[in-house]
Amino acid sequence: MKRFATWTLALGIVFGLLVGGCATTEPQKEMSAKEMVQDAKKNICEITVSQGREILDQGDHLFIDCREPKEYKMGHVPGAMNIPRGLLEFKIDKKVPNKNENVVIYCKSGGRGCLAACTLCRMGYKNVKNMDGGWMAWEKAGYPIE
Repeated sequence: MKRFATWTLALGIVFGLLVGGCATTEPQKEMSAKEMVQDAKKNICEITVSQGREILDQGDHLFIDCREPKEYKMGHVPGAMNIPRGLLEFKIDKKVPNKNENVVIYCKSGGRGCLAACTLCRMGYKNVKNMDGGWMAWEKAGYPIE
């Protein structure tokens, strides 16, 4: 029985590789990372770093840094929570259970943050903003860092 299950799994994997591609029947346009970010920008709210600074000063938003932990440790917006882009979908529900939370998300320069903001919106988060320019623009502006 175990041998049958192993062969069935192996044949399924081989067939999947031969058929190839994503598990969708709808034709999808191939997109580069840049095109994916441009597409996501159509569906999210973006703010400038100066608006991000005003929001930070007001204190009524949660800042999420979606860079990798090493990047976060080298400096981040004061009080920002680190949830790497690659783990966002898996960690956000526990870290931010309130889908009405006011969230500002950012990354290094804006791309990952844009995709992350789009993902959060698709997951039902209502008040998400991406900080355009990300950490680099924040640091360049001379705003406070931790």
